[in-house]
Amino acid sequence: MFSEKKKSSGAKEFSNEQNKIAAGTKITGDITAKGAFRIEGFLKGTLVTTGKVVISKNGNIEGTLECENADIEGSFKGKLKVSGILSLKSTATVDGEVMAGKLAVEPGANFNATCQMRGAMKSVKNEKQSA
Repeated sequence: MFSEKKKSSGAKEFSNEQNKIAAGTKITGDITAKGAFRIEGFLKGTLVTTGKVVISKNGNIEGTLECENADIEGSFKGKLKVSGILSLKSTATVDGEVMAGKLAVEPGANFNATCQMRGAMKSVKNEKQSA
């Protein structure tokens, strides 16, 4: 009985850990993880995580990003899929395709992307069919 509690708490601790790609670091390839990520360097490839991703002011991702929530202060180019909230800070630049649950954009952010929001898409289709 006690060992079951330890196993479940260990799983929670792992998912709350944060990974960091430091400034000056350049990674080319695919990353799959369960924890949060902070990108201060450059990533070219695919990042898939069940956690939150923060792209700092000087951070840059080119490729595909799939995550739960994302805060972007830096640069993203490619395909972005956020199941929760995508938050673009005033210094953010996003180019490509975006699918998000919710979108928050600060004044000054550059958002040059096609965007789908899952909740809004359903209501638009329903309105067209009933008209």
